[in-house]
Amino acid sequence: MNMAIDESLLAAIQTPILRVYRWERPAVSFGYFEQWQPVRKLHPTRDPVRRWTGGGVVLHGQDLTYSLLIPRTINAGAPGESYRLIHGALCRALGEIGLAAQPAGSSSARRSHACFENPVLHDVLVGAQKVAGAAQRRTRAGLLHQGSIQSLELTPDFPTRFASHLAAKIKPHSFNITAAAENLAAKKYATRAWLERLPATIPKPAATQSPANVP
Repeated sequence: MNMAIDESLLAAIQTPILRVYRWERPAVSFGYFEQWQPVRKLHPTRDPVRRWTGGGVVLHGQDLTYSLLIPRTINAGAPGESYRLIHGALCRALGEIGLAAQPAGSSSARRSHACFENPVLHDVLVGAQKVAGAAQRRTRAGLLHQGSIQSLELTPDFPTRFASHLAAKIKPHSFNITAAAENLAAKKYATRAWLERLPATIPKPAATQSPANVP
């Protein structure tokens, strides 16, 4: 459902949106190009989902997860530059709550499929530890940047602090995309065809939407 909400939001927004959320129970997400079998073998008890974005394997449950969505009417910049700017804002927000975070100055050699074992350029580090990473997807609708912040004690107001470093003005907003997201979750993200990337027709977000608020 979290993956479906992001895809449905990207199809509906006209202004940049920062969505911050937690997980109901332990889960594992893995990038669009990752293989399913190793994920199932290593994490058999976690709810699995294949992301629409790339990247490696990310464990969810104790982390703070966020999605930044930017419509195509706004120039989000080149992939590397947008990644740098977003993580720069994240570093500044972490600094405000006393965490000395800094962006990685280079990419390390890949050691595994686990995202947080492989810092890449502009990932967020505290000391030598990677504490935040992300993956992106660009479509005709705009940019989806999905990130996870792990192994940190964050303040309750941290999402607001983060948002304030991304934009000069921020305000809460709701979208009527629940029906579209539920349909997409059932017909795409929860299916074996998507999870294992079997040959199948994957539906696009539903065009019709029913009134319901999604944070």
